[in-house]
Amino acid sequence: MGGEHREWRPRLGRELLGALALLAFYGAVAAFDTRRQGVAERNGRNVFRLEQWLHVDIERTLNHWLAEQGVLRTVANYEYAISYVLAALALLIWLYLRHPQAYRWARTSFALVNTLGITCFALFPVMPPRLVPDLGFVDTVRLGHTWGSWGSPLVSSANQLAAMPSLHVAWALWVSVVLVRLRAGRMVQLLSAVHVVGTTCVIMATANHYILDALAGTLLVLACVAVVTPAEGAATVTTNRISAADAFFLHVESPTAPQHVGGIVMIDTSDLPPGSPTAEELAATIRAKMDRLPRMRQVLVQPSRWRRARWVDVPEIDWSWHVPSYDLTGPDGLPGGEQALYALLDELVATPLPQDRPMWRFPIIHGFAPGRACAPFLVHHSIGDGIGVVMHALNFLEPPYTMRVPPANKPSRLRRATAIAVGLGQLATDGRPAGRLPSSGTAQRRVGLVCLPVNEVRQTARRHRVRVTDLMLCAVAGGLRRAVPDPTCLPSKLRVSVTLMVRDATSGQEGNATAAVIMDLPLGPGAERERLADIAAHSNRLHTGTRALATRFVMQTVGDLMPPPVHRWFARTVYGGRFFHAVASNMPGPATQLYLAGGTMRDVYPMLPLAPGAPLTVGALSWNGLFCIGIQVDPALVADREALTKAVSAVFAELAAAQPADAPTSPARAGGLGAP
Repeated sequence: MGGEHREWRPRLGRELLGALALLAFYGAVAAFDTRRQGVAERNGRNVFRLEQWLHVDIERTLNHWLAEQGVLRTVANYEYAISYVLAALALLIWLYLRHPQAYRWARTSFALVNTLGITCFALFPVMPPRLVPDLGFVDTVRLGHTWGSWGSPLVSSANQLAAMPSLHVAWALWVSVVLVRLRAGRMVQLLSAVHVVGTTCVIMATANHYILDALAGTLLVLACVAVVTPAEGAATVTTNRISAADAFFLHVESPTAPQHVGGIVMIDTSDLPPGSPTAEELAATIRAKMDRLPRMRQVLVQPSRWRRARWVDVPEIDWSWHVPSYDLTGPDGLPGGEQALYALLDELVATPLPQDRPMWRFPIIHGFAPGRACAPFLVHHSIGDGIGVVMHALNFLEPPYTMRVPPANKPSRLRRATAIAVGLGQLATDGRPAGRLPSSGTAQRRVGLVCLPVNEVRQTARRHRVRVTDLMLCAVAGGLRRAVPDPTCLPSKLRVSVTLMVRDATSGQEGNATAAVIMDLPLGPGAERERLADIAAHSNRLHTGTRALATRFVMQTVGDLMPPPVHRWFARTVYGGRFFHAVASNMPGPATQLYLAGGTMRDVYPMLPLAPGAPLTVGALSWNGLFCIGIQVDPALVADREALTKAVSAVFAELAAAQPADAPTSPARAGGLGAP
């Protein structure tokens, strides 16, 4: 090996001393086992009772089945005792000899996994199910007299109160995670994944661990690997491979649930020649900026079912398709009116963007009203989130405007990992909503637009001592109740997935840099100020950050560890009407006058896609003195768009005129999440 590798490689003696220190720590904790038997047994019983309450207590069934299997029982006992050690040591040795730079961060994450795991053994000893009397488990090691396995006389000195978390699962999963981050061969990754699944089954079937021990070991590994960042060059990274957060929306898309985000731009053309701006003028404006927009000139190509799609440049762009022109002038030569415009917008947002060409469209629409034009900018969610699309659009506007993302207050790695762990626990308690909202099961949409003076909205929020986002959520819930023909058919709570911006100043315009937090909004009758006070009192979960960090961690880090078929199943399972009823977002925008292809931009309405089975989305955007709200709704929920937009406006008007209710616990602030 060359001198470069010798320079990178840590000294072997120092590495062995670190390993001995971990072993000594483990031994010191194990030495106190005899004094903690009662506490560990009580903790073991409590873990099992929790599993029974959650209806996930599958260990006893697996254990009784394995106890009758003879040879397979012995194989399982040895697998439990040996395989996880061999896998982890083999990977560490291979990295040390062949990839020293990758070894450094891998070893550090492995040491952190074990340090935190052993600390948990010390603070929260848990007796394994095979040792807890009266739970009905069979000790498969003693039953089969398996020499040398855990629980046999040869290793009787091993820590017998170290069930939570399962380091057997943690070590096996750590190997798999490191192989994924190193972009190891598909067959190696598949074998490692099989080993993780097999080890998880074995620890329960041999009655050495509870299923919650395996879950704790999994979360421990994911958090530790997330905290330890590989050094530059320590892992192979392919920049054109679609990220997990972006692929998520590719996976959930279906013909009935198109996943494109965007904005509807209203343009004042009274000072322009008739028919301006034309499609050719708009296309020329976009073409001049294409060097800044790689995703708008690329398509996704998936090499195989088991590999993530990659962005590939197209040789030519069909401008007539991407930037079409529509004229809604009636046969009598008169403007077609707003109903014609809304009908076209309904069709555009309901039509999926084909994946055999760059996934965006920017039509220009004339002929619906004198001196006005409309330009809906639609971009697939895999290219960017709502703020990302705004940043894309700013490239085409004059004068040049740069979106300023507020500097992020980044916590330390340890605090971040702790917050993620807390957030994951909080997400696990969210559960499912009571009931579902009506959904047609088709791609039909009704687009609604509401425009309010942003200063009035902020003043109303200040007076009620709430955030603008709280005000928007109240308008969503109150407006829906008023617009639905039969409000008694609605559930008592509207569960909304509120998207939060987690971009920082280094984030580009491509990609999804958002998180989501679940909020339950009251849908019952009563004064809107009471509804607002209820929402504000419970909206702290939007601002604490733990849930946002956890959802971001799941979307990005955990998703990246999943093979594409598993990731597709996961995305379609967790995103939709089974877990929430609606999607809402409040986004910042420029506070200055901008122009598109020579036309004066009046107002811009964000468009968020409906999740499968969730029939409502509401997006708000602050734009040059206006608070613009864009709504998409499944006609099975509300067929009359005008009734819904009027109801949302009426809620704002009622709150603007109402005296504040009792002061909520939410901090007083005029801006919404991400709002100015």
